[in-house]
Amino acid sequence: MKRIVLCIIGCLAIVLAGCSKKREGKPKVLVFSKTMGFKHASIPNGIAAIQKLGDENGFEVDTTTISDSFSEENLEKYASVIFLNTTGDVLDIKQEVAFERYIQAGGSYVGVHAAADTEYSWGWYGKLAGAWFQSHPAGTPEADFHIKDANFPATSFFTDSIWHRADEMYNYKKINPDVNVILTVDESTYEGGENGDFHPMSWYHEFDGGRAFYTALGHTEESYTEENYLKHLLGGIQYAIGDNLKLDYSKATSMVPPDANRFTKVELVVGDFYEPTEMAILPNRDVLVAQRRGEIMLYKHDTKEVKQVGYLDVYHKTLNTPGVNAEEGLMGLQKDPDFANNHWVYMYYAPTGDKWVNRLSRFKFENDTIDMGSEQIILEVESQREICCHTGGSIAFGGDGLLYLSAGDNSTPFNEQGEKYVNNGFAPLNDTPGHEQFDARRSSGNSNDLRGKIMRIKVNEDGSYDIPEGNLFPVGTPKSRPEIYTMGHRNPYRISVDQKNGNLYWGDVGPDARADSLETRGPRGYDEVGQAREAGNYGWPYFIGDNYAYREYNYETGESGMAFDPEKPLNNSRNNTGLTELPSAKSAFIWYPYTASSDFPGVGTGGRNAMAGPVYYTDMYPEGESRLPDYYDGKVIIYEWIRGWMKAVTLDPNGDFNKMEPFAPDIKLNNLIDMEVGPEGRIYLLEYGSGWFANNDDSGLSYIDFNGGNRPPVIEGVEVDVTSGKSPMAINAKIMAEDLEGNDITYVWDFGNGETKETNVPEVAYTYADNGEYKISVEAKDDEGASASSEVTNIFVGNTRPEVKIDIVGGNQSFFIPGQAVEYKVSVTDDGSSDTIDDSNVYVSVNYMEGMDEASLSNVGHQQASASIAGKVLTQTMDCKSCHKENEKSIGPSYLEVSKKYQTGRRSSNFRYIQEKIVQGGSGVWGEVNMPAHPDITVEEKAQIANWILSLADTRPKKASLPLSGKIVPEASNSGSTMVLSASYTDGGENGVKPLTGVKTVALTSNTVSFDPGADSEGFMSMNYNGMDLLIVNSATGWFVMEDIDLSGVKAVTLMSMWQAPPVVGFDFEVRLNNAEGELIGSGSLNTPLGPQGAPIVIPLTTALSGKQTLYISYNRQKETEEAVMVALANATFN
Repeated sequence: MKRIVLCIIGCLAIVLAGCSKKREGKPKVLVFSKTMGFKHASIPNGIAAIQKLGDENGFEVDTTTISDSFSEENLEKYASVIFLNTTGDVLDIKQEVAFERYIQAGGSYVGVHAAADTEYSWGWYGKLAGAWFQSHPAGTPEADFHIKDANFPATSFFTDSIWHRADEMYNYKKINPDVNVILTVDESTYEGGENGDFHPMSWYHEFDGGRAFYTALGHTEESYTEENYLKHLLGGIQYAIGDNLKLDYSKATSMVPPDANRFTKVELVVGDFYEPTEMAILPNRDVLVAQRRGEIMLYKHDTKEVKQVGYLDVYHKTLNTPGVNAEEGLMGLQKDPDFANNHWVYMYYAPTGDKWVNRLSRFKFENDTIDMGSEQIILEVESQREICCHTGGSIAFGGDGLLYLSAGDNSTPFNEQGEKYVNNGFAPLNDTPGHEQFDARRSSGNSNDLRGKIMRIKVNEDGSYDIPEGNLFPVGTPKSRPEIYTMGHRNPYRISVDQKNGNLYWGDVGPDARADSLETRGPRGYDEVGQAREAGNYGWPYFIGDNYAYREYNYETGESGMAFDPEKPLNNSRNNTGLTELPSAKSAFIWYPYTASSDFPGVGTGGRNAMAGPVYYTDMYPEGESRLPDYYDGKVIIYEWIRGWMKAVTLDPNGDFNKMEPFAPDIKLNNLIDMEVGPEGRIYLLEYGSGWFANNDDSGLSYIDFNGGNRPPVIEGVEVDVTSGKSPMAINAKIMAEDLEGNDITYVWDFGNGETKETNVPEVAYTYADNGEYKISVEAKDDEGASASSEVTNIFVGNTRPEVKIDIVGGNQSFFIPGQAVEYKVSVTDDGSSDTIDDSNVYVSVNYMEGMDEASLSNVGHQQASASIAGKVLTQTMDCKSCHKENEKSIGPSYLEVSKKYQTGRRSSNFRYIQEKIVQGGSGVWGEVNMPAHPDITVEEKAQIANWILSLADTRPKKASLPLSGKIVPEASNSGSTMVLSASYTDGGENGVKPLTGVKTVALTSNTVSFDPGADSEGFMSMNYNGMDLLIVNSATGWFVMEDIDLSGVKAVTLMSMWQAPPVVGFDFEVRLNNAEGELIGSGSLNTPLGPQGAPIVIPLTTALSGKQTLYISYNRQKETEEAVMVALANATFN
């Protein structure tokens, strides 16, 4: 009896425990339908259908397009999250982690159709979804779908084994082999399939603690009223919901990333390096820095000083080829792994002399000096000089002590002058005699040449070296070099080695072709980040990126040949001294072009220069505030010289790419050229600076500091309602500040006159009684003692800043139209001055800039000219006038004499020197008369004075001011830019207060207007492609709205259309006012037959209108067709 009772109690306990894990009430699902690419017109139909399924089948439905919904607190409410036709990069890194933790805690995922066209740079998501979209044939063909699992809820209702229906047919890549396929499509029943005999279209699986269901179906609006499709979708949702169990976040393993504001940049050296290339951080935290021109610099950790400790006489510029920049010099530097005991430092450099090689040597570094006589030459790499480009030159050691050295392809990427058939930014393959520098097959593709390679060797005690096991070509292989570990590189400029598993990483700077020419030359250019877990051939110059193949090309006839085969690449160059049959090519780890990347959207757009940084392991560094948090354990840090970002790359356990995320994104970088981890675990940054081949003021050395504890308040800015005026002057100031830990903030206001005030609110009122110049600032302190100080706001009491106005007289107020004059008028009022307006102190300019972002920045040309005027006026109001005149010698030299003295040399250095003399004063340069110091002068003021002085003897053409009123006629070449009209005026000062400058800027955008993806429309789908917001015509009729369009002077609207396949029918377009049935003011047509890419649609306006209007632009298909017709509208131009 006792056993029976115990058994009953045990069974009850199990039942009750199971019940306690189940949620109360109905299951709830979240439908997420955000799009960052193509937007499906069927999304509203899908939402309505899922809501109806929920009502009929006992689950609740929430919907969202807001990424912020992906927080742990919100997701916890849902039994499943449905990605309904999402596209593109829809979640940020914290939202991604929240979703990972949701799945790991037992949540579930349902992916519908374009959910596979989502988050390509998030490997975890790709495995969860089961595959990624690769392509699809045009239209929505009918096809046979085969039921592979009749027992699964999403297919159990079928009575036949074949389901015949129409939909958009996705082809897939990176299909997860662990999914359970329930539905396939028969590619023989339609055209355009690319997955072969087994083409999965729906599947389910358990993944990372949760479960997932995906269906490729659901593109069309009709799907969401089709009985069998709705049963199919319902079965998948019900599988995902399961028993509606509570989530268990104790099982979640993904870590939450730290906030970006926990990282700060601590500058150690600024402006003291001349073309730094690579650094080595020593055990005592001193830092050796190589400079391309041969100097070895040392930053002393204890004294914070920089000094030169060695010099190599290097070839760093062409001697006989004017106009060609050599990239050689002192290229690489690294310390020995056992430096603390042996003091060896390795350098890769180009020695001067007749021997054209790049040399790897090591030197003793002792007593803060490189012993140049201790050199041991280890290895030499052949080099062709007097040409440009691609040196590589990075040195790294693995955890096993093996040395890795990178070398570039030593080939010229530019077009050869005077030749008919040239590279045009594609792979250089010219093997005709006398053109060797244009053939990278002689180097990168040559197994018997060390250029375009990463070498791996074991350096011996005497400086000789051995070949380790596992290199690409074993010792004794004919026509090969055994030092080669990886081949097929273009310019692997920075490399690193994982200190635990030996995986090699490199950044490879890619070619310049901006568009594919697949039928003639090959793919566009890509930069690469590479990963090698073993020796291999990485393709260049035969392949780029994901093994995209170039074609053979005859430079004598211009004829294109076959595309190279990545499985069997052949080197048939006449310049090849190595093997003809090369190892099969491996694809890049990460790759991206100039334009937006669909594979790795986080890398951005623009210029490219990929670099590989360290793999970070927290347990290799002492615990404390210096090292990064455990979140970054095992992540690879990569960075970009041109785009100015750093990224942390998460790897799968086998080393595959998982995802990429910003690393310390708030830190500004000035062409980061090297990254190393110090012995204390901090990441050090070496910055080249913003100019090529220059001694840049913004070069530098710094490290990244991580604050894992209480952070000081974050100050966004300070607003002061009045910054200049007559005394007494009352002001109201407000600070925008936030404490990220939620602590209370106290504010201490410093009014710049010795008076301070503490407040508990972020506002203060104050009255300045006396004339003068004051600097107001505020300190924000939290209740744990952490504080931050605002920037200074200058207050001028006794003089009022002039007010400058620019009026556009008549004409179009929205944009400029090439060929049509823009009439303007500049006026100045100066209430604070008793003097009349001096028109010579007014400077007016016009510039054309690419995009509004640039236009919103300082107009550099105008700023410099305006600064010269302000600088001149400042010298006339300061004590400078007692010693200096503009053109005549006084107690001191004339300003013109000073200007002439500093016209030679680097202008930036002279500019900085004059500013220092203004602040510090001094004597002895022009005689014995002492020049007084001006320690209180502002940064802006000293720059204005120096700018004016240097301008006096500057013989370069100066841009004269435009008249105060006039007409500007933009040219056709200015189309696509933003016209920026600027005016400034500097007064003469008043009541002992310095001169003040008033500035006004007016921007007129281009008459080519992009579409607003959020504007009202019907019969269109919006899509973002390569940064362009497109409107997709995919119906028989439709319209979209353009608001606030000034039609003054506009005679026609031109819509730019494009397509993948030429439409088989045409379209008629109309422009109407205020609504889709409003007054017709213009019509035009897109008529067939049409070309392969796109065409302008010109719509002449029949009514002349002025002022801002709301336009409805509509279309009607000219005739019915069963073929798919898709036309994309890119923009509208108003002429």
